[in-house]
Amino acid sequence: MSIEIVYVLTALAALVVVLTRVRLSGGQGAGHHRVGSLLPGVHTVFGVIALATWVSYLVAPDDSVFADPIVGVVAIGAWWVVTLAGLLILLRWLPSRGRHASESVSDSWSDGPGLSLLAHLGMLVGVGVFTWAYLTALV
Repeated sequence: MSIEIVYVLTALAALVVVLTRVRLSGGQGAGHHRVGSLLPGVHTVFGVIALATWVSYLVAPDDSVFADPIVGVVAIGAWWVVTLAGLLILLRWLPSRGRHASESVSDSWSDGPGLSLLAHLGMLVGVGVFTWAYLTALV
């Protein structure tokens, strides 16, 4: 595996953070359940922290303070929080059952959970690659 893959996955992860924020802004979004503001907020805040620290760690010269291994650990930890928040956001697609269950809400992005599944399961794989790259000293 090469470092270029890590750079591409970093750009895709940034895209997932931004598009999740845009898609769920104002508490709106497709699915069977509503997502409150806390989960998308955690996703966005930790996404910004993860992106800033990870990119700083990736591009920092070896003698820089940003090249310190603790910066990489903070970035990886933040990426895992983003990933877990994203996977929890996916729970809005679980079907509702019962007499008082509400109908699914749709939006103009897609029909069904396909885009969300692709983004957040892809994020899980990407963060796994980031962790592997860090632990094997590829980055």
